[in-house]
Amino acid sequence: MRAVVCHGPEDYRLQELPTPQAGPGEVVVKIEVAGICASDVKCYSGAPMFWGDAIRQGYCQAPITAGHEFIGTVVALDDGDGEQQGLQIGDLAISEQIVPCWQCRYCRRGQYHLCVIHDIYGFHTRTPGGFAQYMKFPVGALNHKVPAGIAPEHAALIEPLACSMHAVRRAGIEFGDVVVIAGCGPLGLGMVAYAAMKNPAAIVAIDLADDRLQRARRLGATHTFNPQSCSVVEAIREMTEGYGCDVYIEATGHPAAVEQGLLAIRKAGTFVEFSVFGEPVTTDWTIIGDTKELDIRGVHLGPNCYPAVIQSLESGAVDAGVFLSHQLPLEDFEQGFEMVHAGQNSLKVLLKP
Repeated sequence: MRAVVCHGPEDYRLQELPTPQAGPGEVVVKIEVAGICASDVKCYSGAPMFWGDAIRQGYCQAPITAGHEFIGTVVALDDGDGEQQGLQIGDLAISEQIVPCWQCRYCRRGQYHLCVIHDIYGFHTRTPGGFAQYMKFPVGALNHKVPAGIAPEHAALIEPLACSMHAVRRAGIEFGDVVVIAGCGPLGLGMVAYAAMKNPAAIVAIDLADDRLQRARRLGATHTFNPQSCSVVEAIREMTEGYGCDVYIEATGHPAAVEQGLLAIRKAGTFVEFSVFGEPVTTDWTIIGDTKELDIRGVHLGPNCYPAVIQSLESGAVDAGVFLSHQLPLEDFEQGFEMVHAGQNSLKVLLKP
């Protein structure tokens, strides 16, 4: 089969690899489409989080088939595994981004997304990803059947939308809140959609691209601000009688958005940090503590969200078409990376093997 294999920063190769076979407890799927995530691009470009530095070990274990946003059709199950997996040959299926060990402290507490072993599709040796014609869901994976009524292109959004939903859950949005979501890429737009279901007083979407802000309006944003055309912090204060927003969710991956949020949020507000940054971020921690006494909440992956996301797509509660912009053949993966990196005239870019 053909697969995009990561060997190192800016060293991704289209290669021929053996097609995986299903052993006991395993599932093999034929990939229909796979999405390119901003973290894929940051890994490709050599961000320290993925490749390490003098202090930290890198996150990526090369060589590895890349890709963690995928949807596939089941083509192989080991004898007797169908009922256990809840899957049959021909089903559209997805596997959650992490394959937990189910033995560590976090897994035993139900926090499987924080698993110490932390095998992530597309980055770690045991879990080759979806930028390929076929892939295997190993033993211990969290697999979900996707209803036939959801198009594969829309189903490829399940993983990023699960991350969006988890971020909104972590935000603890209440009636009457003014919620700010910084960054209207696919993840930020998903946060807008799920935040709207919480019925806050206002949802403010922030982005440098007016097209993305228009998409945010379609998903439920009540206000949109472009930092190139207005002072975002002043605008947020003006609409909140000078107090600031109740909830600020950072989904840009840009250090400036962190400071922007600390200035825009009210005292005792909730700051939710989602992004994968390409570089370390520094800020004035006095604002967090002595000045505003903020709640700071991190977000990692999309635990316990996949069934609800699937339902939201099946029901039409979330308009998947708002997120999609391009579909490319697998061999054009570098062009896809460039499009996602540029962030202009593109949104969710899919690869089709």
